[in-house]
Amino acid sequence: MGRVLVELFYDVVSPYSWLGFEVLCRYQHIWNIDLRFRPAFLGGIMQSTGNKPPAMLPKRAEYLLKDIKRMAKYYQVPVTLSEDVFQRILGNSSLGAMRFITAADMTQPKYLEPLSREFWLRFWSQVAEKAGLSSELTQKLLEMISSPAVKNRLKETTEEAVKYGAFGMPAVVAHVNGKPHLFFGSDRLELLASIIGEKWLGPVPSAPSPKM
Repeated sequence: MGRVLVELFYDVVSPYSWLGFEVLCRYQHIWNIDLRFRPAFLGGIMQSTGNKPPAMLPKRAEYLLKDIKRMAKYYQVPVTLSEDVFQRILGNSSLGAMRFITAADMTQPKYLEPLSREFWLRFWSQVAEKAGLSSELTQKLLEMISSPAVKNRLKETTEEAVKYGAFGMPAVVAHVNGKPHLFFGSDRLELLASIIGEKWLGPVPSAPSPKM
């Protein structure tokens, strides 16, 4: 089997997307895959599919708070959550952030991985400098946020995720023998490995030793 295209549709408002993002970043040089980041808008997917944020149910929100902390520890991703995190998330849209990331993908894709990571790590108005973007490039991307090209690109990517069957994030699509396979959630990467014929080495794999 040749290299497998694996697409990660994600939104930085989703902590589970971050977990999947980091694990796939670790595996992109271990598995025989071409990893493609696909920044999309979770709010658009929810609206298109009639889905609702799971944290809207109080008891589920209680569980998610504990679950994300456990998963973050297991996946070794520095997710920190306050008790009111879901209220803040539900009260804010990630549309501006995802347009900014989309603009970076369209103009300077080499920054896509570090920029996305910094959006998860820090308040988004501070992330550009941390990700290595110059003030000039940051200003250019900010100006692009309201452009039709960026709006359409994000909308098209979001619609593409829905066509694959996505109803939330992260949504991972592996293209095997010309057929797309959708996986929902950061806890399905072991199944992804099985489908693409690779070995699951846990969430923090060691790089294989070079052959002598």
